[in-house]
This record gives sequence, C-alpha cells and structure tokens, in this order.
Amino acid sequence: MYWEGNEPDQDGKLTYSELLDKVCQLANYLKSVGVEKGDAVVIYLPMLMELPIAMLACARIGAVHSVVFAGFSADAIAQRITDCKPKVVITCNAVKRGQKLIPLKDIVDASLVESAKNGVTVGICLTYENQLAMKKEDTQWIAGRDVWWQDVVPNFPTRCDVEWVDAEDPLFLLYTSGSTGKPKGVLHTTGGYMVYAATTFKHAFDYKPTDIYWCTADCGWITGHSYVTYGPLLNGATVLVYEGAPNYPDPGRCWDIVDKYGVTIFYTAPTLIRSLMRDGSVYVDRYSRKSLRVLGSVGEPINPTAWRWFYNVVGDSRCPISDTWWQTETGGFMITPLPGAWPQKPGSATFPFFGVQPVIVDEKGREMTGECSGYLCIKKSWPGAFRTLYGDKDRYETTYFKPFSGYYFSGDGCRRDKDGYHWLTGRVDDVINASGHRIGTAEVESALVSHPKCAEAAVVGIDHEVKGQGIYAFVTLVDGVPYSDDLRKSLIMAVRSQIGAFAAPDKIHWAPGLPKTRSGKIMRR
Repeated sequence: MYWEGNEPDQDGKLTYSELLDKVCQLANYLKSVGVEKGDAVVIYLPMLMELPIAMLACARIGAVHSVVFAGFSADAIAQRITDCKPKVVITCNAVKRGQKLIPLKDIVDASLVESAKNGVTVGICLTYENQLAMKKEDTQWIAGRDVWWQDVVPNFPTRCDVEWVDAEDPLFLLYTSGSTGKPKGVLHTTGGYMVYAATTFKHAFDYKPTDIYWCTADCGWITGHSYVTYGPLLNGATVLVYEGAPNYPDPGRCWDIVDKYGVTIFYTAPTLIRSLMRDGSVYVDRYSRKSLRVLGSVGEPINPTAWRWFYNVVGDSRCPISDTWWQTETGGFMITPLPGAWPQKPGSATFPFFGVQPVIVDEKGREMTGECSGYLCIKKSWPGAFRTLYGDKDRYETTYFKPFSGYYFSGDGCRRDKDGYHWLTGRVDDVINASGHRIGTAEVESALVSHPKCAEAAVVGIDHEVKGQGIYAFVTLVDGVPYSDDLRKSLIMAVRSQIGAFAAPDKIHWAPGLPKTRSGKIMRR
C-alpha cells in the first residue's frame, strides 16, 4: 500500500506483512476494550492508511465497521451512532484537504453530545494524531473517553487470531441516502461480498500482479470499501491511498501522482473528470502518464464528452475505460465493460458482469426486450447483494422488492440500444446524485425546513456541468419574512451543518407556494 499525503512531499508505504502487523495491533486493542464479534465500530477518518487498517482490524475480530465519510456533519454522524450503537468511535484530530484544515475530532465531539441526547453514549473515542494537520496540544480532549491511538495501539502484539465467522455474518454497515430522509443502513455480509469484490476487481480492470492501482474514492463510500480496501487486497494488489484534493496544489496533481508511482489502473468519478476537463489539457500534457493501461469511471453515468476527453487526453486513446454501474446495495460491479473484450461506446456501461441478469421493465413491471427504455431491475440474486437494511426489514422489502414483484429494483432508469448496450439515465426516485454522492431530497428539505424562517422546501436535481447533478431548492418562507441574500446564505449553512458541504443547494429559488398533490405531497416532477 502506497500513501500520498496532502502535500506532494508527504508519502509512505506498507508491505502486506507490515499492514498485517498494524491490523493485528489495532484488533488486539479493540478486543482489550471489550469489542466482540458482532459489535459495531464507527470510523470517521480521512484517507490515511489507518482507515483501511481500522476496517481490516474490525473484520479480523468479527466486529462490524461503519465508516462515515469524513465530509459528513456532526448531526449525520450522530444519526448513524444512534442507529448502530457502536462500542468505539475511531477518528483523528484533524486533516488538511488542500489548504483547508478540517477539525474532525471537534465534529465527532459534537456528534457524541447529540447521540447522548438520543440515549446512546459511546465509551471510547480512539483518536489518531495526524501530526501533519494538528498537534496534540491543540486538540480538544475529554479525559476518560478520549484515547490517543499512538499511546495505546503500538503497545499491543502484532499477532491476533482470526475470529472466524459464518459466510452470512455481517462484515459492515454503510449508510446511504434514502428518499424518505433517514439514511439507510446497508448491511453487507462476509462470504458473498468477499468473493464478489475480489472477482469483479480482477476481471473488470484486467488486474495483473505487476499493476499499481489507484482508486480516488474515499473509504466513506462503497467504492472505497469494495475497490480501495477489500477487492484489491484480496487479489494481493498494490494500492495507492491519496489523502488530498485532486486539484491541489494545481489541477495536474493526479497525473503527477500517476507518474510518481507508475500507476497502471486509474479509477475515478465523472465529476473529477469534468472538473479537470474544465481546467484544460495543459495540466495533463505536462506529465507522461505512460504507465496507464486501464481507466475506470464510477458513481454516476459519464456523459460522452467527458468519456472522450478521459479516453483521448488522459489515456492517449490507448487505455480502455471500465465505465462501471453498481450501487452501495450491490456490493460490486453489475454492468461493466471488460477491458478489450468488446467495442466500447462513450457513455455506456455496456454489458452485465458474469451471472448478473439485468432487465428493463415498464411501469407495470413487464420485461421489455430489444431496444427500449424503462426501469432497471435485477432478475436473479448475486453474491455481493446486501442482505437487509439494519433494523428496518420492512423498508428493505418496500424500497427494493415491492416496486416490481419478483425483481430487485435499482431505482435507476436505463435505456438499451439496438446492440444490447446499457445506458444509465439516472435516478427515478427522489435521490440526487451530486458528484457521485447520493443525497436524498428529503434530507436536504428537512435541513432547510429546520431553519426558523423557512416554511416549506422542495428539492430537485438539475443538470450540472461538473457535478453531474446539482441541487436546486424551492423555498417558501414564513409569512412576513422578506427574501434576502443573507437569508439565502443562512439556509445553505443550515444544510451544510446538518448534512455536509456536499449537500448544499447550488441554487435557492424563492417560491411563494409549492404545487401539491391531493394528499398534500409536494409535486417535484
């Protein structure tokens, strides 16, 4: 594992043997503080090597990790803590992303105050000292609860027996946006997920033992679980973990990293491709990129213009693109090209992975054949399928299996062309895909309405040149309250503090009234 820090001169590496030692030390520490098989551990870390180490330490002792993306707010963490009731929270004092300092420990402190109000207290907050961002003495501290990672973990043995689990025992919980406001705790089990993450990684990227693989995703999302941590490591791959922003200190940073480490497989999101495209090819052309042989795209459908730029400019028209369609719920790739196996079409995810049976149905649930457009469903099960929504089996059945009886409903629209290629057309429910982050419209609406001057809000997705989808909010104010730019900023801050900066509305539209259905629901169409 290679690690590249925020600044270009910060780096590190671990062999598999050294990684195992660190995983075992943390696993032994967790056992020493009472973490047992089946217990939850919440992880709120940036992209340090300690993030995959923490995930693997939980897996080693049969604990269930729940990684929370380090861009989420205190309220969002508190919701997850309240739902899964972890024995331990693992974080670090701070991180620098570009030139911005983010005090992660302060955010966790606020979340633990909030979760305690909901009746859930966490006994231990294990905190890694990220010296490059903040010193120990500048970190807020609660004696008795807070523990420095560096003070305890290195003292434990580098051998830890594996806690063997059943194939269907839980491996992790990952919360994803739901259209009803409350995040859904997607539960993945051990055996099937492991097989699926390993197999899809190997074939969709044509992985070879000599490859240097870099996926730009954060481990706070499913891509970082399946294709930074589990899939690559199960194949014995050399993985790159990058802490910083892709455009810091300038928009050539990605290609600088590619040349520095000789990256051969580069897997990223259309949002990043579009933002780098906007900066022009001059930053790409400065670097050789000769090591690259396979490119990948994840998180949302990639528009043909961005696909062509990625292929022609970044890959010098010689690297196939694995444009992957899958979801948090599927655990791994469902529809994806296999490099070199068949002709590609810019913007199409092409054909299903081995054994996956996608179907396109109409609104009555009837399968359509040939060229068509409709709702994307899966006909038969696959090893990586999530097993339930934590503590909410009814919602699991209602959301995924009720809409079209006998099928798993993806929530996505899809078009199949005359050659059988699949083209994803985006979400058909009330979830917005902004920069590859799935954001429930109801979550954003409830954050807006929590503002004392907001009476009602309706949120919809709009096309966005860089993010794929932007967030457009229609807001009705409390009677007598005038519209103002300060109020607009205050509403955006309400969303930022309750959910995170990535969910902040791009545009607020002052609306004296909102259209309603007969039952009083806001119409968003």
